[in-house]
Amino acid sequence: MSTRRVPYSAFLRGPSQVLPSLDSADVILERRDDEDLVLMRAERFEAGAASLRIAARALAIVARRNNSLAEDVLAEELPWLTWLPDTERPACVSELLNHLIAGADTGELLPFARALTAWRSTAVVWSDPELARELQGPFPGDGPEVPRPSESS
Repeated sequence: MSTRRVPYSAFLRGPSQVLPSLDSADVILERRDDEDLVLMRAERFEAGAASLRIAARALAIVARRNNSLAEDVLAEELPWLTWLPDTERPACVSELLNHLIAGADTGELLPFARALTAWRSTAVVWSDPELARELQGPFPGDGPEVPRPSESS
């Protein structure tokens, strides 16, 4: 499916000029001061959501029956998984699958996206042995003492 990018202001001025595009494409409304918006036909949205639910559940079934196969599948799609220590990889796969399944079921995929970003960042840290060693501690002291805020603050 293709997409068409349209300035949000153009849509506000003439929605009847933009809406026919939805027959063959999704429309991204570009906004200057906020996140872009996506317009799509409900049928395409529902088809995508249903497909995601099925794919997420199928991957979860594979993971339950053959965890190493699920790890291999995810590692092929997410090559940075190889940077995680063997002890961390199962937790990553499990957490990502759980968020993906919950998100596919509810339509709320931001927790999955956040977990994906967090695990990717963790893998990047593990890819640098010196940085990984530093971040594992030990850390000197507890840091400076911070005064308690006053009640009027």
